[in-house]
Amino acid sequence: MRWKHYLSYFFGGLFLVNAVPHFISGITGHPFQTPFASPPGEGLSSATINVLWGSFNFVVGYLLLWHVGTFEFRKTRHALIVGLGALTMSIILARSFGRFYGGL
Repeated sequence: MRWKHYLSYFFGGLFLVNAVPHFISGITGHPFQTPFASPPGEGLSSATINVLWGSFNFVVGYLLLWHVGTFEFRKTRHALIVGLGALTMSIILARSFGRFYGGL
């Protein structure tokens, strides 16, 4: 397995986790921060923008996992690398959004 595949799986985990808060906020009709807001990452974007941004992140995560290399969830190393990417993004999101919602 090439190191590029592992890097792809790590970033796949990042994108899949990043999709969750945007998509959930969007489908529940709540505005939420996106890179498209003013100021980027701090202002609120509409629910529709969040659904689109969350969906984009799901697609990128999917492509990085299932269209690069031969990803298999049954392989512990593959699952751990995706999990590491997911955990990394989870911590980044908790710290970033915690500033706005009192989570720090």
